[in-house]
Amino acid sequence: MSMSRLEEKAKKAKDKEAALGTDIDIDSYEAESEEMGEIEALEMLPEDVQTAALSAGVSLTGESAGDYFQVDQSAVHRGSSVEGIEVMDIGTALREHSYLADYYWKLVPIDTDKYTADVGMHPPAGYFIRAKPGTVSTFPLKTCLFMGGKNKRQRVHNVVIAEEGSRLHIITGCTTPSHAGRGLHLGVSEVYVKKNAHVTFTMVHNWGEEVEVRPRGASRVEAGGSISENYITLTPVKSLQAFPTATLAGEGAVASFNTIMYARRGNIDIGNQTILEAPRTSAESIARVVSTGGEIINRGRMVGKVPDVRAHVECVGLILTEKGRIYSIPELDGWCGGLDMSHEAAVGKISQVELEYLMARGLSTDEATSVIVRGFLDVEIKGLPPALKEEIQKITKLEEIHGGS
Repeated sequence: MSMSRLEEKAKKAKDKEAALGTDIDIDSYEAESEEMGEIEALEMLPEDVQTAALSAGVSLTGESAGDYFQVDQSAVHRGSSVEGIEVMDIGTALREHSYLADYYWKLVPIDTDKYTADVGMHPPAGYFIRAKPGTVSTFPLKTCLFMGGKNKRQRVHNVVIAEEGSRLHIITGCTTPSHAGRGLHLGVSEVYVKKNAHVTFTMVHNWGEEVEVRPRGASRVEAGGSISENYITLTPVKSLQAFPTATLAGEGAVASFNTIMYARRGNIDIGNQTILEAPRTSAESIARVVSTGGEIINRGRMVGKVPDVRAHVECVGLILTEKGRIYSIPELDGWCGGLDMSHEAAVGKISQVELEYLMARGLSTDEATSVIVRGFLDVEIKGLPPALKEEIQKITKLEEIHGGS
């Protein structure tokens, strides 16, 4: 697509968002970032960068299948520790792998909105991960997208390919240092799961209070394959808007979305969509969201295109203060007979009986609230290897959660 065509699409998207009152002035953020050189080991990163990465669930020590670390627009470190898994920056991958043209911008159209158009109009940055046929990773592959400059605009395009019979477990931490201030993150992720391949993709947001985030993602799952996408946000963000789509294109394909959100302030519009277009496919979307002052729009959408598919959406929220808001929107879109699709939605408060039970055993009100909220957010994610389960448990315990925060 020509640059002028992209700019035209971006302007139309901008006008639409302005009319809805959701527009972000992209040009008010600096587009250029200082180029950073590569480092030999992640331990060479400045201490504040390492601390921010850890707060987003990316430990720079311990066993992993590989690593990718990006600071603003620069890939400062990448590499694989498992034979059969490639980890590269997307710019290098596009130059070295001609076949990547068949995947790049194919699941997320470049003219989806002004945010994707802006990513497409600038030099490529982001990661490329590929598991070769039959390759299995036991430990998670850790990636971190770090935005360090003030008033910066970070643009990322990631492509993941799990070839036939492979298994990939990826943790992506998105974060800023505490002093970063205002910023805008634009991200595009395209995930391809081939026949009988399995991908677990866990994204942890740990942005600052003045950061606005616009990720755009899509995945395609072939016969017998599966994808599990987990989204975790426990710290304040100015605004976050995401609605990834999984397409189950092959018989017996499976998708699951697990969302854990805790909003003290700011505006979060989060959700996901699964399109079931092959027989004997199944999908599940489970969201647990908590507001102590923030506004959360929680969406889950299932589209059944053929008979003999199963899908379930569960959107459950807790409001712990008078000013919080949760708007749950479960959607079922059936196109034929022979479907098994269901949804459940609830917004409520902490049970007074549970609270009093814990307080009778010596906990303060805040401590008892924290225990209940942690239990509420403890979503059982099926099919994870023990190493990844341990990582996710660490992530959800990083932040002290209680009703008065």
